[in-house]
Amino acid sequence: MTMSSSIRLLVSLAWAYLCFCKILPRIALEAYKIRLLAIEEYGPIIHEFDPYFNFRATEYLYEHGAKKFFTWFDYMVWYPLGRPVGTTIYPGMQFTAVWIKNYIVGDNMSLNDVCCYIPAWFGVIATLCTCLIAYECSLPVVSDTEEAFGSIFENIPLVGYIYRKIVLPALDGIITGVEKLFGTDFGLRHRSTAPKSGDYVDLSSPAVEIALVAGMVMSIVPAHLMRSMGGGYDNESVAMAAMTMTFYLWTRSLRGGMDVVSNWAWFWGAATGIAYFNMVAAWGGYVFVVNLIGVHAAVLVLLGRYSTKLYRSYTTFYVVGTFLAIQVPVVGWAPLKSLEQLGPCAVFVGFQLLEIVAVVKRRNNLSKKDTFKFAFNFFGFAAVLMLAVVFFFASSGYFRPITSRVRGLFVKHTKTGNPLVDSVAEHQPAKSSAYKQYLDNASVVAPIGFALVALRYFHDSSSFLLVYGLATYFFSLKMVRLILLTAPIASAFTGIVVGRLIGLFLYNIIGFVPSLLQLVESENDDKKKKSSQEEKPKAAIIRPILCKVMVLALSYFSVVEFAPEALAFYERSHSISQHLSSPTILQKGQLKSGKTVVVDDYRDCYWWIRDNTPQDSRIMAWWDYGYQLTAIANRTTVADGNTWNHEHIALLARALTSSEKEGHRIARHLADYVLVWAGGGGDDLAKSPHLARIANSVYRSMCPDDPVCSQFGMVAQGVPSKMMRESLLYKLHSHKIQPGVTTDPNRFREMFTSRYGKCRVFKVLSVSEESKKWVADPANKDCDVEGGWYCRGQYPPGMQKILKEKKDFSQLEDFNSGEKDNEYQEKYFENLEKKKRGEKISTTKSSADNAAKKQWKPEPLSPSVIEEINKEWADNPSTVTIWEMISDGRVQELFQVLYQYPELAHIRSEDGRGPLFWASEFGDDRVIKMLKKLGVRDDVKDAKGLSPLDLYSRSSKTNNEL
Repeated sequence: MTMSSSIRLLVSLAWAYLCFCKILPRIALEAYKIRLLAIEEYGPIIHEFDPYFNFRATEYLYEHGAKKFFTWFDYMVWYPLGRPVGTTIYPGMQFTAVWIKNYIVGDNMSLNDVCCYIPAWFGVIATLCTCLIAYECSLPVVSDTEEAFGSIFENIPLVGYIYRKIVLPALDGIITGVEKLFGTDFGLRHRSTAPKSGDYVDLSSPAVEIALVAGMVMSIVPAHLMRSMGGGYDNESVAMAAMTMTFYLWTRSLRGGMDVVSNWAWFWGAATGIAYFNMVAAWGGYVFVVNLIGVHAAVLVLLGRYSTKLYRSYTTFYVVGTFLAIQVPVVGWAPLKSLEQLGPCAVFVGFQLLEIVAVVKRRNNLSKKDTFKFAFNFFGFAAVLMLAVVFFFASSGYFRPITSRVRGLFVKHTKTGNPLVDSVAEHQPAKSSAYKQYLDNASVVAPIGFALVALRYFHDSSSFLLVYGLATYFFSLKMVRLILLTAPIASAFTGIVVGRLIGLFLYNIIGFVPSLLQLVESENDDKKKKSSQEEKPKAAIIRPILCKVMVLALSYFSVVEFAPEALAFYERSHSISQHLSSPTILQKGQLKSGKTVVVDDYRDCYWWIRDNTPQDSRIMAWWDYGYQLTAIANRTTVADGNTWNHEHIALLARALTSSEKEGHRIARHLADYVLVWAGGGGDDLAKSPHLARIANSVYRSMCPDDPVCSQFGMVAQGVPSKMMRESLLYKLHSHKIQPGVTTDPNRFREMFTSRYGKCRVFKVLSVSEESKKWVADPANKDCDVEGGWYCRGQYPPGMQKILKEKKDFSQLEDFNSGEKDNEYQEKYFENLEKKKRGEKISTTKSSADNAAKKQWKPEPLSPSVIEEINKEWADNPSTVTIWEMISDGRVQELFQVLYQYPELAHIRSEDGRGPLFWASEFGDDRVIKMLKKLGVRDDVKDAKGLSPLDLYSRSSKTNNEL
């Protein structure tokens, strides 16, 4: 071994030690620690809403086994219908948790703790898989007939010809000039450091640096943290690891170049299918994965990069993946029936046709002309046959329509047309600020990485990053929740930019590409270098030194310039992680005194229900809280986050947004108690306009000719519209909190209000015991087969009159349905746009009966009610709004509000003053006259002992002086 080889060996060993023994373990540790902040702060507590259902399902699987799990019909949810959980759940996460509990941790951890730690564990796995994706897509092609890397332009007809004839020679000339001037190409020329074998590439620079930088970003990027914090036992926490593993194995199957034919492609394609099965079992987002791989395979064909390797990889992936996917009960035959998944199937069929043409060409040694002729005739026949098959199945109603959530990703509107889907915040479009918040600096660097791959480092594997990047950006723009999917690709692109820069500096400083497996150059290379030194000693000594000095200076400048940005990204990510660590069910708040307290109102509420209500109690609450109610309170709920039955949720929404009398008429058949979230923020009152729209989508008499229910909402800050004020939800939410608002004591009784007023429970009076007994009778269950487990509950006879008023909601995309509801959908979008622009929405009553039915008149205020209102002195949104109207001179607007809500004329702020005080202070005689007509007294005193008359005399004197 020569001195040069010894030095290279030592340098390579040091490089390998630093990369694989120091940096990589630190990345994994950082990814783990940042995700444990919630557990360290609050303990092993399940977060949010959906995770509570996931945990309850995991408990059932752990206690009863897989067989009972898949035949579990849960009657504690979706009362009175129930839900077949085993066939409507993606069970991958539950099986993973139980397997870890049984075979890894055993009695050392409880099942609850395992579920709380799973997001952190799989967050680390997703980080490492992202490293592998970035590494695989940065390896050079190792084919004798193909360059290490290329450009996407080379693969586009006509453009490719111009690129090869003009751009490439010019680029080569520039690099050659740099070589002549400096004696080195500075690593700008593409080269493969790997042996010429299609399935063997060593761990070398800069691919390793790219992988490590990608891992650094992925470990802490908020876009991934938001679904992988400890306690967030949600499907995405496991699915992200499965998705990144699938993508890595797919790119791995394409390693080596187009002309490298390897039987290993079958193996890697099958491995991709198995990883995809894991994804299918874990999350409904598997549709994105299979379509992305299908699109990538199709793009490669369109770019003229079809190869036997690509055929083997995709065919094996699709066959293995689809076969395993249909074994998941909730998926079933969807991969072969759903329009959302037929694209990859079409690609699979197309690949079989392409391979048949390729085989015929090889066996018969056909010329290009003969091949084209055969292909034209063959594809023409296949197309006619396929069209006939598609027409047959389509006419028989075989195909499933596109779901509203997926449809919302493609329609020109920001809404889907389904008010239930549109009501979910995470289904709304993403703003540009969201990318900066969740991707931080990666959102700026990633586009540069995209350009580098497209223009300079393009081949089969790396082209996947381009397709992935475009797809995730498009879909995340439509739905903010999908920013989660941008985390791996943004990390990979950032790794490509920074990692290649590091690799470039390293190559120019040490003079060679360090590698883990190829540590020593051959003796022949040493002899060539020695000969070169003898011929040109000055060039061999002076120019390399100058180059190294230049590179060192540039490296120093880069570190000084960009290291603070990297540190700021690290600090911001940790700051956001603190926010993401706060579980919805448990929060920290600050009292007026400044003291920080832990607000545990929601669990207190659920625990109260568990400990103080009968075991067979039914709880009516908006569907958001259903999962938590069944998991924590262990009581039957009317609906939950599965949202599988639009009409049932609309019935629940109608009960809550109708008048108190109408709401009770429904609730007495379905519930024993009603739970509402209160206390401001995103409570039930804030959500209630969405509830009204959902109710009206099925029960059209709620808001005749107005699908967006514009009459249900706040007319001003803290001032509800007439329809909202008379609703059951408002009465329960504001019972004895807002002036003059109380529930009917003959219909509802307040049972519990949490310490900070975040949660309230009311008992439903005059419950229909007849309906309750009817639902509980097994004879009234609707079973698919006699003695079977699939027995659906039914509504009691007492509900039939109400149910006859409903009109089943029809999706725009449901072409298998004979009924269309285009008029409603068009009006829905039209009124949404008007509401967005602030235009008035005209409404007409559909009939005189409906008008009479919904004509709500507020009851006149009695002296006792006025006295009660005057006793409450508090600053609230209503007092602020009325004061602003009076101070700004918005008299007409004030008159309209007081005409609908005369009780607001009597409200008092914390200092004891009210509307008449403020009108007197401003000397507004018109307002004073209106308030006196409403019975407001002018002799009441404020906290300082002053009356409205005192303030009026003062203001009059001041006005006279002015």
